[in-house]
Amino acid sequence: MNPFSLASGRAAARHAVALLGLLWAVGAAQGEVSAGTAAGTAAGATATAERRSVASHYVADAVIEAVRQATVSAQLPGQVTQYFVDAGDRVRRGQLLARIDAREADAQLAAGAAQVTQAEAQLAQARLNHERTARLVQQDFVSQAALDRAEADLKTAAAALEVARAGRTVAGRARDHAEVRAPIDGVVTRRLLEPGELAQPGRPVLELHDPLALRAVGSVPQHVLAAVLRAAQAGALAGTRVELPALGLQVAARRVTVMPATDARQLATAVRAELPAPMPAGVMPGTTAKLWLPIGQTDRLVVPPAAILLRSELTAVIVVAADGRRVLRQVRTGEHGADWIEILTGLDPGETVALDPQRGTSGARGAGTAAAR
Repeated sequence: MNPFSLASGRAAARHAVALLGLLWAVGAAQGEVSAGTAAGTAAGATATAERRSVASHYVADAVIEAVRQATVSAQLPGQVTQYFVDAGDRVRRGQLLARIDAREADAQLAAGAAQVTQAEAQLAQARLNHERTARLVQQDFVSQAALDRAEADLKTAAAALEVARAGRTVAGRARDHAEVRAPIDGVVTRRLLEPGELAQPGRPVLELHDPLALRAVGSVPQHVLAAVLRAAQAGALAGTRVELPALGLQVAARRVTVMPATDARQLATAVRAELPAPMPAGVMPGTTAKLWLPIGQTDRLVVPPAAILLRSELTAVIVVAADGRRVLRQVRTGEHGADWIEILTGLDPGETVALDPQRGTSGARGAGTAAAR
């Protein structure tokens, strides 16, 4: 026997076995392999594909942002000497967040206190001079002009004391600015300066946001804006949904606001949708989202969500024939609501679909039927 012929025969046999296995797997996935006549013909929950007038939506890309957020900036120059919080820490309004080198502010405060002491002494001396001059005028030892000068000196000293006290107050408030405190309740988003860096008045030090007040912000192009505004006037935007693809979550928006101005560069108008509180972990500023804005009613072919079968990249339904056979049918879906999913192709109105598609099929039709459609 020729060894090369023997080897070729074995290779051909292995390829044949592999091909048969592949064809069996494909047939099972498409419903061409029987799942058992008894199981396939057993009664199960079904629904009828029907055309319904359902809400039509415009889906806008959006980003989650905080409704209440604050950028805390320095109000006096100096080095950042210490932080008491870090990113992710929860803080309360008025809580100490960081401290800035206050030696210069302390010096100004000490100078202000010294000026107040000096002004008080000058006022006391001016008051004594005024009283002494007034007695001398009564005894005709000095003229009235001397008393007038004493009164002027007294008023000047009193005004100087007020100026010194105001300066001390300003210095004290500047000293308070060395302690950076939280203006709102929330979470530290990030630190913008590190210890040792120089803070300047107006330069941001930290960012905070309130995680209990979030909203999704998207944009609507001008050709859709008119429909969105009509829906807003009719109150239809109350049905807006916010989808969070990363979490596989959809929530109803609490309040939707269409901004009154259009961005001339993007030729789009911003739309804000406030989220309910609290939101699950993972929903934070910067998270991508989608806004489902209802803009009218449309006649669509729909089935219940339970009728949809997802297998890898295959989207299908189980069609129940008049004789009870269950056949896998590939479909293409569109929009969806709370109790419906739109069928774009692969199904006709009036056909019956199973609500338990995981049970499998019992018919001989499958991908060929879907392809024919």
